[in-house]
Order: sequence, then structure tokens, then C-alpha cells
Amino acid sequence: MLAAIQAGSAWAADAPAVGFRKMAVPETAQNRALEVAVWYPTDDSSRNATLIGDNPAFVGVSARVDAAPQPGRHPLVVLSHGYGGNWTNEQWLAVDLAAHGYIVAAANHPGTTSRDMAPPGAVKLWRRPGDVSRVIDALNGDPQLSPSLAPQRAAVIGHSLGGWTAVALAGGRFDPERFAASCKAHPEMAACGREIGAEQPGPEDVAALSRSLADARVKAIVTLDLGLSQGFDPASLAAVTTPALVIAAGPGDARMPVELESRALADRLPAATTRYLAIDDASHFSFLNVCKADAIPLLEADRPGDGMICRDGNGRNRATIHRQVADVVLRFLNEVTPTP
Repeated sequence: MLAAIQAGSAWAADAPAVGFRKMAVPETAQNRALEVAVWYPTDDSSRNATLIGDNPAFVGVSARVDAAPQPGRHPLVVLSHGYGGNWTNEQWLAVDLAAHGYIVAAANHPGTTSRDMAPPGAVKLWRRPGDVSRVIDALNGDPQLSPSLAPQRAAVIGHSLGGWTAVALAGGRFDPERFAASCKAHPEMAACGREIGAEQPGPEDVAALSRSLADARVKAIVTLDLGLSQGFDPASLAAVTTPALVIAAGPGDARMPVELESRALADRLPAATTRYLAIDDASHFSFLNVCKADAIPLLEADRPGDGMICRDGNGRNRATIHRQVADVVLRFLNEVTPTP
């Protein structure tokens, strides 16, 4: 039977401070360059706290830049942002996980990130799981951080298209023909007007998308209101052995219908290793950073329609939703990827 979970308190009053640093993963003949941010637990009081990722629309987080990592071995979590997002999007979650003993990394995915949306990068979705695998490689090879890592294992958390990325890394195989058929039946879905829905992938892209993109080092996944769920081959999902936590936003969004995305994914993954939580008063964008008071008019002035990014459901505020999500994610990860 599919396990459902409720939120509770998992916060430690004496949680350590959080360190922060940036990394550059270089381009190779086969791979693109990546910009990576890393948050980690630290006891280093020689560094003053700095506000990271703060801008006129979104609230930043506090961290100690280039502080020494806390001694000991810590599990790795890699965050994958959604279509048009960037590494700052879920840093509210990154800081909370780092304060509880996790090393958390987030990379910009070229072609689907806010500062790089140019085709043909958007159509090459198969590169996204590879980006995450390279982040795992980079941290395990980093002389400063690798001694603090539980070696060669990671959890992956993804929002929207990042959720699709996480499922692919766990062994879900994408079927472009199945996805195209779903878009024909449900053309209002957001994924059908963007990402691979807006461009026709060539034969090489189809072949690359269809093969297994799994990484055996990924020991747990969390999806936050994921997209493109309909494109996964059901048999491949049924064979996934990686523990999964599927979190959905509330119902009623025709562009991100929960019954065709998160709920459908949870129903097709193995019940014994899958947990599902629907947050009815959350919107698809509730998993982004907290918005500032005047963010909506600023976003609308820059690009009409973008104010929706700061609108949640009709219940709690975004910070309270974040607390619920972080509690649930932390408890799940503590169970399936315990700190050494």
C-alpha cells in the first residue's frame, strides 16, 4: 500500500551554522560547463554570515561563505531546478538540510536555466541527469569537500522539470512517443507548450532521451510538483527500487494537473518504496523562495504574467509551506540516507 506522510517537527534548536561556496565544473569534450552552489554544515565562526541569493523579488538566505566544513561524514543531496529556474530556487530547503547535517549542491542546467534558455539546449533534456551525475563526481573529487562526504552516494531533490530529472536518475525511462500522445490528449499541460513539447527532438535526441539515465549512486529521490510524468514508461517506473518521496501541489491547475503528474507518478512507482504527500494549499511555485512584499508588481512590470510565481494557495503563507516540506523531506532522508 502506498505510504502517505504527514508533517511534524524535525528541527533542532542547536542546529549548526551553514557554510556556502561556489564551484565551477569545467566543460569537457562530452559535457558542458556547470555553475554549482554548495551549502554545508560548519562550526567555523571565523566567517561572518552573508546573504545569499537575495534580490528585489525573492528573500535570500544567510550562510558563511567559504567557511570550513564541519568534521565528520555527511550525506550529499543534489537539487535540480525547474524549467527556467536556477540554483537559488530551492536554497530555502538547501539551508535547512545543511543545518541538519547534509551537504547540498545545486547546479544551473544550461538550456533550461533562467540565464540560458536558448535552443537547442531546452530540447536536450537528457543532459540534465548527466549534469547531476557530474555534480556528484565533482564533489567526490573536491579536496575540500570530499573528506566531509559519505562517499559515492547521494539523494536528488527536484522541482518541476527537476523532479523529472530525479526520476530519470532513479531509473525511469522516458518515452518521447508516449509523451507526445499524452500532449495530444492533454494539450493544456505546461510541459506540452514548453520544454520538449515546443520543439521536435531530432533522432539523436529521441535516442538519448529513451535510454536509461540512471545513476546507481542515487539512493533516494524527492520530487516537488514534477512535470513530464506522463512520458515515463510505466514498466521502468515499476522497476525502480530507489526510495521516492513524491510531493504534489494542490489540485485545480490545468497546466500542472496533479492527477496526471505527481499522483500518476506515485501510483506507478513501487508502493513499498514510495511515499506521497499532497499539499492542497500550495501552488506549483510554492516550492520557490519566499517572495518579498512588492515582488508581484515588480515581476509583472518586467514580464506580464510572472506575478503568478509569488502566488500560493488560499491557505498558509509560503514560509509555513516551506517548513512543512522541509520537515517531511528531512525525516524521509534521515530514514533512507542516514548520516554515517
